[in-house]
Amino acid sequence: MCKIIKAEDPAVCRAVKEVEMKNTVKITLPEDVKKIIGTIEEAGFEAYAVGGCVRDCLLSRVPDDWDITTSARPEQIKALFRKTIDTGIAHGTVTVMMHHTGYEVTTYRIDGEYEDARHPKEVVFTPDLREDLRRRDFTINAMAYNERSGIVDLFCGMEDLKQKVIRAVGDPKERFEEDALRIMRAVRFCAQLGYEIEENTKTAVRMLAGNLKYISAERIQTELIKLIRSPYPEKIRDLYETGITAVIMPEFDAVMETEQNNPHHKYSVGEHTIRTMMAIEPDKDLRLAMLFHDFGKPLCKTTDEEGIDHFHGHGLKSEELCTRILKRLKFDNDTIHRVGRLVKNHDYDVEPEKKYVRRAINRLGGDIFPMLLKVKQADIKAQSDYLREEKEQKLYEVNRLYEEILKDGECVTLKDLAVKGGDLTAWGMKPGKEMGEMLSLLLDKVLETPSLNDKDRLYECFLEIRQNRS
Repeated sequence: MCKIIKAEDPAVCRAVKEVEMKNTVKITLPEDVKKIIGTIEEAGFEAYAVGGCVRDCLLSRVPDDWDITTSARPEQIKALFRKTIDTGIAHGTVTVMMHHTGYEVTTYRIDGEYEDARHPKEVVFTPDLREDLRRRDFTINAMAYNERSGIVDLFCGMEDLKQKVIRAVGDPKERFEEDALRIMRAVRFCAQLGYEIEENTKTAVRMLAGNLKYISAERIQTELIKLIRSPYPEKIRDLYETGITAVIMPEFDAVMETEQNNPHHKYSVGEHTIRTMMAIEPDKDLRLAMLFHDFGKPLCKTTDEEGIDHFHGHGLKSEELCTRILKRLKFDNDTIHRVGRLVKNHDYDVEPEKKYVRRAINRLGGDIFPMLLKVKQADIKAQSDYLREEKEQKLYEVNRLYEEILKDGECVTLKDLAVKGGDLTAWGMKPGKEMGEMLSLLLDKVLETPSLNDKDRLYECFLEIRQNRS
């Protein structure tokens, strides 16, 4: 049994008057966190676990990390613990190291004026927990807990968890003017939790979405990845409806506004895109591939005499846009390359015969091909019923043959070829461009007939090729 300290208001539960009430809620703190809080309290200060870790515990989730807020100043925290790191000393944050794990301990503070729509110009330390919680972004992230006081919930975060809403603490316009990244975080939390944005908060999101232009590309990227990898990637629709994508990714707006009158489709390009994201596992590269796979369609759309829409060449155009956007958002080169290949080849047709599957693996790469099969499956699921059974059966056969090829260890790359450059040298060929061409020709024969991947048989092929060239 523990206590909940909570604001009381019969209408919206927003008054600052505190009342104590008993509840069965109990959070099990990790031993290190209990020790840190206990050490601070024994020294005469207050200390609480705060923010996302409290929220996650109330949702029966395992927190990724534990943050602690305290009335003690940074120098006092440093004096209490043997090993600390000055993580953000100017803003009151010291990292306390316990058993090779860091715990951020931050002094209660009041943020000063925000000059860049992201960071306060200065912070003022305060002995009042209420003031520290008041500056936080959303009610569900503005709760604190220790075993002495129970849950401190001044802004009814528990009620909003129950109602499944994301609500800004206090005036949402003020919260978003302080830190524009909170605008994206509101949608991201909806995607991670399956919640809706409270109406006043959503109004402020729409009003201030333009301020996201002040936020760094790296920060936008982080929030976008968290959103698309969430259990509810369809919440990306909220980014469009609130005007956020118009600022951070206007190309998505064009996708959302492009219809496709074609027997293979029953949704607009945008709705199809969203449903493909829902149909694939929450892997970063796969979700990004589904997001971008049809971005070129608005630029490639044509309509024939019968009113049927076509999008010839949209794979290449989508790859071009995908690469441009990912670079703009400061993604790493490996991600850009992998996602770009998936986007470019998402319509690549593979016939369900082993030789064609082997050639496809060789052409696309052993790392990309199994991912492409997942991309194609998600794409089919978000199309119309037209020829769906045939498409799925064909893809099933390709996947089955792919697994057989892997199981049998069949050669699909030069690395798997039974001869190397040294063998060709021993057979009388000089190193150079001609040797590379020969290896490719030998591989081509093996892709067609796997049983040829034997040194003696490849020597016969080698002689045959040289004879034909002479």
